[in-house]
Amino acid sequence: MPEMPEVQGLVDFLAARATGLTVIKATVANIAALKTYDPPLDTLVGATVTSAARHGKFVDLTTDAGVHLVFHLAKAGWLRWYDQLPGTVIRPGKTPIALRVAFGDGSGFDLTEAGTKKSLAVYAARDPQDVPGIARLGPDPLDDTFTRDTLAELLSGRRTQIKGVLRDQSVIAGIGNAYSDEILHAARMSPYALAASVDAADIDRLHSALDRTLRDAVAAASGKPPAELKDAKRRGMAVHARRGEACPVCGDEVRSVFFADNSLEYCPTCQTGGKLLADRRLSRLLK
Repeated sequence: MPEMPEVQGLVDFLAARATGLTVIKATVANIAALKTYDPPLDTLVGATVTSAARHGKFVDLTTDAGVHLVFHLAKAGWLRWYDQLPGTVIRPGKTPIALRVAFGDGSGFDLTEAGTKKSLAVYAARDPQDVPGIARLGPDPLDDTFTRDTLAELLSGRRTQIKGVLRDQSVIAGIGNAYSDEILHAARMSPYALAASVDAADIDRLHSALDRTLRDAVAAASGKPPAELKDAKRRGMAVHARRGEACPVCGDEVRSVFFADNSLEYCPTCQTGGKLLADRRLSRLLK
């Protein structure tokens, strides 16, 4: 799933490539992906892109027509950019393409989604806050106002596991499964630790790890075209999707805990005092 660093990479790329271009066509191939009807998507035709921004994991293209093209790539979505857009006809139901946007200079992009479970979402909105997912977002962890005390306040009193808190978009915007694994590994914290139980030293480490991990990942994504962002993300991971490999810090074996539709990865030596965490599918969690 694209998370904040990759989405920021896409935003930076689109800001550089699409700003100043005029939309000549916006074609929906998967009607279920379009979540709005007012304003209609064809309001974008003839509009010029003026800027690109990120809200959590949402991409926001602003136009001079007073309409924003907003999209969320969900778990299996991606953006394919073309300096010269293909002339092939999009056939609904016969393609992984959910949306195609064509610009006046011949360039454009497709939003694609792999798999059978379709969750990619596209919105045409007069204001990004009209998009429910954006309106619900918590603070952005890379904002200058997101201090150590901000994090402490967000964690205070939450009787939920720290892994889930980091992934909750209404608490902190932009972090998903992969980077929550990386942040907790860098902070040397168990993913099962209760948010309300962390002490001052834990919060210090967690805030430092969160800031450093995300900023390093954003820097690694910066300047890369969409086709290279996924590989850059994989190369930067210390534990996520590294099951069975050696932890780069201590050399212990990276372990996984499996859930219904995903997994988390961690290092027992670095994060849990050597304890192996129980598989959610088979038994109760170890605290």
